[in-house]
Amino acid sequence: MASTVLITGASQGIGKATAELFASKGEYNIVLAARQPDRLEAVAQDLQKLGHSALAVPTDVRDPDQVQALVQKALDRFGSIDVLINNAGRYISGPADKFSLEDWHKTIDLNLWGYIHTIHALLPHFLQRGSGTIVNLSSIGGKVPIAYLVPYSTSKFAVTGLTESLHAELAPKGIHVCGIYPNLIKSSLMERAIFRGIDDEDAQARREQLNMVLKVPVVEKPEDVAKAIWDAVKHKKSEVVVGSANLSQASYRLFPGLMQWVFRKTFQLKDSV
Repeated sequence: MASTVLITGASQGIGKATAELFASKGEYNIVLAARQPDRLEAVAQDLQKLGHSALAVPTDVRDPDQVQALVQKALDRFGSIDVLINNAGRYISGPADKFSLEDWHKTIDLNLWGYIHTIHALLPHFLQRGSGTIVNLSSIGGKVPIAYLVPYSTSKFAVTGLTESLHAELAPKGIHVCGIYPNLIKSSLMERAIFRGIDDEDAQARREQLNMVLKVPVVEKPEDVAKAIWDAVKHKKSEVVVGSANLSQASYRLFPGLMQWVFRKTFQLKDSV
């Protein structure tokens, strides 16, 4: 009998690429969750046309009731869930003092609480079965502090702590927990991103800066992250640092002060020091 994987943020980018990869392996039923019903259903239909079993469940993971409904629909359809891939997230850039509390909540509620809600809903099922896999998409910003990305980095450091502490507790109970740590990825970051600045011009410059970075040829693609996720699940790795993020992590370990200066100068733009 096929295993079942539940993927959040599955309507585009990393989530979509991961769904396509897992489906192509022929071993998984695919449960797709995201906020945009039309895009989500389109992904499900594309997989179904190729003969794969896919269920689309429009879900805002910030709402625990919707997440509970998502899990129940998946269990009703497939009987069990074997792998949870937490992927839904938001990028946010700007000086720390320019973010509103609403900006903070939008970031933390999606990047962290969205993961907590799915884990909370699924963990009893995994514990009852004595097996299961949880994959949390973090970021190199969850291992290396990055100036001018403070709410984002805060959320991703929290995801790192969530992942590592869950791994320590749940491994003896047969549940595998893994963190995935990429750099910026050529995906749909811009759609949900929040940009703040000293003024409107500064905020727009931050938007254009990210656009330019995402056009650099060496920036990894969603498919690169999907492969890292597959590798983590199949080989039960506790973490996978993706591609160029390995260089960022190694550089920070060797030269933390220098790397903080580099990141600060990169994202400072009009802000004064």
